[in-house]
Amino acid sequence: MARIIETATGEVERVDVDPVTLDLIENGLRNARYEMDEVLFRTALSPGIREQHDEFPLIADRDGKMVVGQFGLSIPDFLDGFDGTVEEGDVLLTSDPYSCGAAISHANDWLVVVPVFHEGRIVGWASMFGHMSDVGGKTPSSMPTDATTIYEEGVVIPPFKLYRRGVPNEDALRIILNQVRKPDWNRADLNGLVAACRTASRRVVEMCDRFGTGTYLSALDALLQRNHDAMKVLLSMVFEEGRTLSFTDYICDDGVGNGPYELKMSLTRTGDKVHIDFTGSSPQAVGPINYYINENLTRMFFGIYMITVADPQILWNDGFYPLVDVTIPEGSYWKPKFPAALSGRNHGIGRVFDLFGGLLGQTNPALLNAAGFSSSPHFMYSGHYSSGERTGEWFQLYSIGFGGIPGRPLGDGPDGHSLWPSFVNIPCEYLESYYPLRIEKWETVADTGGAGLHRGGNGVDVAYVFEEPGEIAIHDDRWLTYPWGVNGGTPGARGRKWIDRTDGTREMLPSKCHGVPVRPGDVLHFVTWGGGGWGDPLARDPELVAREVRRGLVTQDGARRYGVVVCDGGEVDPGATDTLRDQLRADRPAELPVFDMGPPIEELLARCEEETGLPAPRRPVWAAR
Repeated sequence: MARIIETATGEVERVDVDPVTLDLIENGLRNARYEMDEVLFRTALSPGIREQHDEFPLIADRDGKMVVGQFGLSIPDFLDGFDGTVEEGDVLLTSDPYSCGAAISHANDWLVVVPVFHEGRIVGWASMFGHMSDVGGKTPSSMPTDATTIYEEGVVIPPFKLYRRGVPNEDALRIILNQVRKPDWNRADLNGLVAACRTASRRVVEMCDRFGTGTYLSALDALLQRNHDAMKVLLSMVFEEGRTLSFTDYICDDGVGNGPYELKMSLTRTGDKVHIDFTGSSPQAVGPINYYINENLTRMFFGIYMITVADPQILWNDGFYPLVDVTIPEGSYWKPKFPAALSGRNHGIGRVFDLFGGLLGQTNPALLNAAGFSSSPHFMYSGHYSSGERTGEWFQLYSIGFGGIPGRPLGDGPDGHSLWPSFVNIPCEYLESYYPLRIEKWETVADTGGAGLHRGGNGVDVAYVFEEPGEIAIHDDRWLTYPWGVNGGTPGARGRKWIDRTDGTREMLPSKCHGVPVRPGDVLHFVTWGGGGWGDPLARDPELVAREVRRGLVTQDGARRYGVVVCDGGEVDPGATDTLRDQLRADRPAELPVFDMGPPIEELLARCEEETGLPAPRRPVWAAR
């Protein structure tokens, strides 16, 4: 456990903070958190961070509790795994999930932690991690889809002092950067992470100077307590005492032929507290899709969902953690044993939100979201230029794909959007300027969103035309199971990937693959999945359906899922629509299902090759224990 070295003596007296001062400090922290983002974006070189914003900051109190931030890391778990002193001017770094209690979850994430000192006393922490586009290993971008140990996934950095009292450890950094394919990117991205954390540190010190250390620390206590009190009320309102809720979803496969992986979550409220339990989930995967999540991160995700859905005005922080107990079975998908591979854990991170949605929505179906684009699928392209002035130069692209957001109580899911609110698409102009490829099309795929009163968002078809020989890799999911619909809404479409070769042949690709050779003129179609629909499709406004047909979001055949007949001119045929809707209502159950998961798993496996062109995965089993 970390040992904090402070030169100041005595305790800081806590004070009552008036509402105006509390509001000023709260908004100062919010602004500092967003300033961290901007510092990094203006410093980083890799497109994953610079363009797509694949990074997560936070500012914490002196105990490491997050007061403001995004999500995805835990300072207390990091400090528990750091065996050394922490002094003013230190900068700590790690990329090893197993050494920091899963404060991060795969080796591509480099986590920087900076202690914030004021007048010789620690007053907080600034922390940020970013996804490095390459950390070495056996494949470009360091995410081999057939990895079975973390050793295959690149350099794994144990927790250490990147800076000791303000002095950089250049030798250690030189050794680390010697393991990666794009050391200039990694150095710039890492410098950006450090600069962002130091920016937050300066802002915290400025607030301590302005308001006084006692007032600042008391304000953090008040913000954490406010969150605790609000969540306490929410839990008693949303969850019935003693009732256990359960929900199960799936990861389709692990990249080496096993799947689907069953992800189960249960929740029970007893008194003021809830218990979240992952018991019943599948064993850890052989391949790299394991999501090593710890108890604090589970609490964090739970809080995100509860606050976002129930009361988004609440400042989301770690104050409510004492109200949530968590059980994660050892050796399961959620807590794999070292040295299990972890690089493809992005599907599990996204599926957590589907699980919470399906679980918490059972208490009030009117507030239930459908399943959506619960992942951040990766596309990688690399090689050497074969001609021109750049002959022999290495190029490497890592990018994140977008898909259909689920239908929601308040409206349709956006088409072609990211699961993560802060992520943005890499502009086509950027890709075509810096990489030997051309974007032939980037468009939504009609009818891929599930039908409903509120339509699920459509997936997208991004067609990449390659201009240099190289190899590609893909990390995606939802090719076997469906993004489920709710309250009568239907599932969204599954994702697909294929290459149209220059010789006229078409090659279907699995959702997880690497080392796939491409030649100039080959075209990859990266088709992502849609979001599930929300509510009765037959209650959707026919004129809205017709408008979406005219816009290319729904086809004429697809409009019939809503019981709407659209003429060739794009207008509604009212009589035919009434007749079709009467017929569809007569042919379906009187009570619509709360969840429409699509066909059962065994049926999906039996029809897998016929429907997808890919072999069915093998059901995972627990190893002898």
